[in-house]
Amino acid sequence: MNSKLTAVALAAVVVAGTAAAAVPASAAAKAEPTRCHTADLKAGFALGDDAKPEMDQTTKQTQAYIWFTNQSKRTCTLSGFAGVDMIGAQKTDGTWSLARSSKKPEKITLEQGDTVDFSITLLPVAKSTPQKEKFVPAKFLVTPPNETEHFTLKWPFGGQILKQDGATHPATFLNPVGL
Repeated sequence: MNSKLTAVALAAVVVAGTAAAAVPASAAAKAEPTRCHTADLKAGFALGDDAKPEMDQTTKQTQAYIWFTNQSKRTCTLSGFAGVDMIGAQKTDGTWSLARSSKKPEKITLEQGDTVDFSITLLPVAKSTPQKEKFVPAKFLVTPPNETEHFTLKWPFGGQILKQDGATHPATFLNPVGL
């Protein structure tokens, strides 16, 4: 009786071992990529002619675009809104933390070398606008979603923006990464 039990157990081990060996390694589930960290990325303003905000006009909103490129050797994800603080060039400007749009973020997967951007909607104003009503951007502190370390980007486009840093629904705001 003991030998029958041993034979059945041995047969079960052989079948289990055969079944495990029959699953190719490539079919094994790959680990999902984790989120991108600031150290994984580089950032900058999109400078192409079609990406530059129209800061010389003052009748409508315009967009500036900031990009993130995955410079790490791994695939990672971004989801949500970047943190964006504008630092003004005038003594009265201070720092303006941009409000978020109501758009829903999507999860973006970045392989090594991939780039994604997000837009900032701006409302330019004329140079003749009273100083207390305009914000003159100098630098942008850009923090990737769910991170605490930021990039410091110099504002390359000139112009000034209608100062609405205390408004509930300002005309200058940012959209989620990928939108």
